[in-house]
Amino acid sequence: MENDTYILSCTNISKSYKMGATKLEVLKGVDMNVAKGEFIAIKGASGSGKSTLLHILGTLDRPDNGDVFYQGKNLNSFGAAKINEFRNKKIGFVFQFYHLLDELTVLQNVLLSPMVRTGTLGWLFGAGQAKKAAIKLLDDMGLSARIEHRPFQLSGGERQRVAIARALINEPDVILADEPTGNLDSETGNDILRVFEKLNSAGQTIIMVTHDDRIAAKAQRIIRLTDGKIASA
Repeated sequence: MENDTYILSCTNISKSYKMGATKLEVLKGVDMNVAKGEFIAIKGASGSGKSTLLHILGTLDRPDNGDVFYQGKNLNSFGAAKINEFRNKKIGFVFQFYHLLDELTVLQNVLLSPMVRTGTLGWLFGAGQAKKAAIKLLDDMGLSARIEHRPFQLSGGERQRVAIARALINEPDVILADEPTGNLDSETGNDILRVFEKLNSAGQTIIMVTHDDRIAAKAQRIIRLTDGKIASA
């Protein structure tokens, strides 16, 4: 079984997009291996392909060519239902702009993922346990007094902590974070990085995209993307 020593890996990943009559090559044959428990930063300038690579690793997008492996299993061999299950159970996403739903409370936002995963019948039996887990996560994030607030009532840092709690609720194997401090001031961004460092010290695998050297330096390993190719790792 190929790449079974890594929790997540990819080989020869290529991706392009059509922009009118122009073909924009974003990724040009990327190979990458991630060991369990690693904290990796993917760094590159705007347009270097780092967010596209993160989305492909998390199966939010598919490559034109190449393969992505989870614990040695080729994700290209998964059907749509199995891919959705993988994404929901094994991957936690944290985005720059939070992607929280303002019509829901903080607690309800965190509970969305287990609701989707278990379905209506499963939710009837598992709601109590999921709610207890969500409350604990929010307490760990320092948000116990905010669980009934709506996202628009929170600061940027608080919203990102809610997003991290939502990413963690299904106990994913890997957290994929796309510019998680990009919408925050320096002090608040440092607070979010400390959350990631604490999670990683407890064994959480994290892959974080950033364009900032200072942010990338917090990771254990930096993978530098230039013009769709890995320049150094």
